[in-house]
Amino acid sequence: MTKTIAIVIFTLFLSCQNTAQSTRLEKANTKPIEVPITNGKAKAYFASGCFWCVEAIYESVKGVEESISGYSGGHTKNPTYASSNTGKTGHAEAVEIIYDPKVVTFETLVDVYFASQNVTQVNGQGNDKGPQYRSIIFYQNEVQKQIILRKKEVLAKKINQKIAAEIYPFQKFWIAEDYHQNYEKRHPNNSYIKNVSIPRLNRFRAKFPHKFLKAH
Repeated sequence: MTKTIAIVIFTLFLSCQNTAQSTRLEKANTKPIEVPITNGKAKAYFASGCFWCVEAIYESVKGVEESISGYSGGHTKNPTYASSNTGKTGHAEAVEIIYDPKVVTFETLVDVYFASQNVTQVNGQGNDKGPQYRSIIFYQNEVQKQIILRKKEVLAKKINQKIAAEIYPFQKFWIAEDYHQNYEKRHPNNSYIKNVSIPRLNRFRAKFPHKFLKAH
């Protein structure tokens, strides 16, 4: 490798690092958008690997009316499954949780989040790897932000490891293509669902307090 090529590669590396750092700083300083409660139902947003898995996990929780697969956390408009999978849009596969705050609290939804994943894995869950599978918790106000920060700190001390989940102010959720919705329910015999999604759901149900879970 010539000296000139090495300098170019190093410059590009620094540029990518600076871009990533600028994006994180921009997100950290962005005012969150709060979604109003409608007809007694609130909304929350999480990213934790494949949205097929996460959608099914949250729909097993009492008080959750619906879980919708989509994309969030990126810098482009109208992301698709194909575009987000390139890792270039900045979006992660995410879910929109529609829930009754009189039955289940945002705090419990955060507990569900941490209890249903490998909390130390960066940029992915299991064999699903890449920035589109990274873990993100989105907050809509300062109260939610403090709940997330407190629980993340307590968990980090408990396991004595760094927690991978990023914390973003919520901005926009893009609903995924129709064929992604309720994927586990509609495709129980799919090999991914049988070998990855259902086992992940069962591991979560086995360790989470049953008083918060719907009956099978």
